[in-house]
Amino acid sequence: MGKFSHLHVHTEYSLLDGACRIKEMCSLARRMGMDSVAITDHGSMYGVLSFYNACREVGLRPIVGCEVYVARGSRHTKNQGVKDDPYHLVLLAETNEGYKNLMKIVSIGFLEGFYYRPRVDLETLSRYSRGLIALTGCIAGEIPSWLARGLKGEAGKSLCRYLDIFGKDNVFIEIQRNGVEGQEEINKELVALSERYGVPLVATNDCHYLTRKDARYHEILLAIQTGTNIDDPSRLRFPSDEFYFKSPEEMALEFADLPEAISNTGLIADRCNVQLDFSSIHLPEYPLPDGQDSFVLLSELATEGLKRKSGGVIDETRQERLEYELSVIKSMGYSSYFLIVADFVEYAKKQGIAVGPGRGSAAGSLVAYALGITGIDPLEHDLVFERFLNPERISMPDIDIDFQDDRRDEVIAYVREKYGSDRVAQIITFGTMAARAAIRDVGRALNLPYGEVDKIAKMIPQQPGITISRAIDTVPDIRKAMEREEIRELIEIAEKLEGMPRHSSVHAAGVVIGKDPLWEYTPLARSQDGLVITQYPMDDLEKLGILKMDFLGLRTLTVIQKAVNLVNQSLAQEGNAEHVLDIEEIPLDDPATYELLAKGETLGVFQLESTWVRDFLKEMQPSEFSDIVDAVALCRPGPMEQIPQYIQGRRGAPRYPHPALEPVLKDTYGVLVYQEQILKIANQIAGLTLGEADILRRAVG
Repeated sequence: MGKFSHLHVHTEYSLLDGACRIKEMCSLARRMGMDSVAITDHGSMYGVLSFYNACREVGLRPIVGCEVYVARGSRHTKNQGVKDDPYHLVLLAETNEGYKNLMKIVSIGFLEGFYYRPRVDLETLSRYSRGLIALTGCIAGEIPSWLARGLKGEAGKSLCRYLDIFGKDNVFIEIQRNGVEGQEEINKELVALSERYGVPLVATNDCHYLTRKDARYHEILLAIQTGTNIDDPSRLRFPSDEFYFKSPEEMALEFADLPEAISNTGLIADRCNVQLDFSSIHLPEYPLPDGQDSFVLLSELATEGLKRKSGGVIDETRQERLEYELSVIKSMGYSSYFLIVADFVEYAKKQGIAVGPGRGSAAGSLVAYALGITGIDPLEHDLVFERFLNPERISMPDIDIDFQDDRRDEVIAYVREKYGSDRVAQIITFGTMAARAAIRDVGRALNLPYGEVDKIAKMIPQQPGITISRAIDTVPDIRKAMEREEIRELIEIAEKLEGMPRHSSVHAAGVVIGKDPLWEYTPLARSQDGLVITQYPMDDLEKLGILKMDFLGLRTLTVIQKAVNLVNQSLAQEGNAEHVLDIEEIPLDDPATYELLAKGETLGVFQLESTWVRDFLKEMQPSEFSDIVDAVALCRPGPMEQIPQYIQGRRGAPRYPHPALEPVLKDTYGVLVYQEQILKIANQIAGLTLGEADILRRAVG
């Protein structure tokens, strides 16, 4: 028997259709003795990075592919209300060029050809055929479709078209034996075509699940996808339970009369050698006049900005910090990044769009403050730059910017226009079937009474990260309910489907900007709202070195901005237009404000409005800005356990774990509240550099 590899496989990223979980599939393939396996999800490449890495982890060669939908005419033809019923075609990337071409083909399917599903056409395939191997597809492929209608001549013409597009050595006639009605008759004709045109056969199984037993779970998955239930005789269903991840021995037995169809899978697998690059960073470039250097411009803007904020003179401490930060930014190659962020923040402010003062580790950057990206002087608040950019650990910069939520899209539109619609996209995310949702979805598909299903779903504790398995272990009522056969089946199937991606959506804040057209690095799609989005989720993009920026929409900023506008409108109507309210000019030491805070009168105040925070403020009695910062930091899971010790210390009895820690913990009364304090302890007590201390901080979590 020749070497066999599965070349037609649908993972969980063939949403609500594929049930081959990537990690389980890769482990199974390895146990079966395969040295490679393919991913060929429907019309998309959502799972390619997860698949690639999972294969590498177990020593498999990953074969990157996609089962594309080929329009019967032009991809641009969209007859309203009339389904196109496109053909299926499996494409496998043989080389890195083929991988890039596959990303372009799949992107075009969404961006130009989408009509019920992402479609490409022969023109698309012709343009981006290099480096690809084509398998003629399942029974829904173009050639089998002609043969099913008895039109052998048309089937031959179709085959010749594919040979012209991909080249004679890169087309294989796909043949399957998985119990589809009429399949054997079509297979005879496919064998005849192979002999007539000299095009080799290749055996696949169109795998949609891992084991024969999983056919039941797949049946439920399809019912969830189509909104039907298993009692509906007209529901979408597969014709047999043969669409599983068969062993090489099983496949060899199925095709004992066509051994070359088995051995050809090994030949194709050996040819496919895509190597993805996880070592490069693909940063966009800020558009500059000819001959101008991005670092020189950044240095000039940062120095000018800091002078302006410092009353015309930069003191020695800030000058040293500025020069140090600029040297780190230059060495890491992030000058353009800072210019890009500063540019769209400046645009927002000029358009009267409220921008937040800064969040996260970027507030530790004096350069960000000087450029107007943040509104916080890090030296005033003793913030550490290395927490943002660590010269001893190369990592992507991450500046999260808050915009008023009703105008955030204007800023994204500006960035898209400035850098090109082909280089800017929002980021995809996937909604998964969580424990309760899985119970409800499966219950509907099994056509069980709503009341019973709802009762079981509500038995699942509402805890972060809860799973059905854990709920069974900890909730006796669930175990009791499982004594009934129909409830046991409900829970077992739900547990099997739990965690699978259910649908795609748009990440709440993430935007990527590419140095080159984004489809050089990630396939693209279009959201239901028409937004261009990446097909790779955020974590995958970061692994590929694609820069992500967070454009966060914050309702609080909208409320503040509208309040400021109303005040200024009123002043103008009263003839006091010269007295303009500027939110930036409000003092941080206003006694009346602290009086309200100490009374817990903070309803509607961002991060201070929950009942338990208001109770803490009453106990704390804040009197200066740093007290508010402490309150926000302490009132969250984890640090909140230290609140009693903090209050005790604040009232005059701070306790320090060691006298040497007093200089670092004095401002928080002996309590370790901030990550910056971890850095300072490691730096001052253990003698680590701040860069080394940041690596320790990350390890701590």
